[in-house]
Amino acid sequence: MTERLLVRALKGGENTKIVTLNGKKITKMPSTLDKLPGLKTLDLQNNQIPKVGPEISTLTQLIVLNLGNNLLEEIPEEMKYLTSLKKLHLFGNKICKFASEACDGLQNLILLNLNNNQLTWIPQEVSRLKSLIYLSINHNQLASIPKGLCFLKNLSELQLNYNQLICIPEEIKFLKKLRKLLLVRNNIEVLPEGLCDLINLRILDIAGNFIQTFPSGFQNLKLKEFYCEGNALFLKQPVNAVQQEDAWSLQEITSRFIMNELAGKNPLIMHVIEQHPQVRNIISQGRKCAICGRCFLTVWLECVEFVPPPKNWKISRNLQLVPLRILICSYKCFNQRGPNVFGIAQV
Repeated sequence: MTERLLVRALKGGENTKIVTLNGKKITKMPSTLDKLPGLKTLDLQNNQIPKVGPEISTLTQLIVLNLGNNLLEEIPEEMKYLTSLKKLHLFGNKICKFASEACDGLQNLILLNLNNNQLTWIPQEVSRLKSLIYLSINHNQLASIPKGLCFLKNLSELQLNYNQLICIPEEIKFLKKLRKLLLVRNNIEVLPEGLCDLINLRILDIAGNFIQTFPSGFQNLKLKEFYCEGNALFLKQPVNAVQQEDAWSLQEITSRFIMNELAGKNPLIMHVIEQHPQVRNIISQGRKCAICGRCFLTVWLECVEFVPPPKNWKISRNLQLVPLRILICSYKCFNQRGPNVFGIAQV
């Protein structure tokens, strides 16, 4: 049957646009593919192919390639020749690495499906996939996301469910077109503040992680769907705390003075600071107090503000209040907090 299908395709020559050989127990790429330069769609899923052969490099007009459910162990360098490719399905293989130049020619790729593989890392070169809109890497073994992935300016949907991610890079804020982000069943403890800059994000699923609070401003996202069940979210359960006094280092006192003078546009401080790059570097790490709005450097109180989720969000069952992580500059401000702000303490 496989041979008959190939013979029929070969008779078509350059006019053959589609070859479908699903579930034919094929153990290697058909060597005759190099005689089909006009091929647009090649579907070889559900076979036993362990390696992509050099003959694929002639398929420069190929738009869709499906090699799902085979035995591939890497994304090969030959992929770079598929300059017209828009959809690449590699799910259900044993892929654990990218060849060094695999992403180089895939400038038109809009969809990449790597679900159910054995990837532990994604190379920075993924940033070369400039046209990518849909990226799915569910059920792998990723421990981190490369910063380069966050510069795929056209990315609209990112699926990273069932991996081993510990954190999300702050650079995710650059994915301005991202509408759907799925992070189910990872080991994430903290969401970056940059997540709040994703103005087009509409669906966020972080179920089954270890998140306790959300970054300040999270409630301003224009989400339509938000799911967070299975996380250890802080609950609004007040306990008594021992009042303490503020004791700041000389660096903290000096930094606060400089930052607050700069915020008030003190001309003398603004002039002098230009001559001290080390000081500029230190104060660049400063934050603003959620109560008084004044700047501080490294000494703060970590607090939680409980706010109701926006009414137009479709949310997880039983989510009545969203715990937002906020920072307060002193005990004086802590004592002026509102009724929904609580300090974080070990109990």
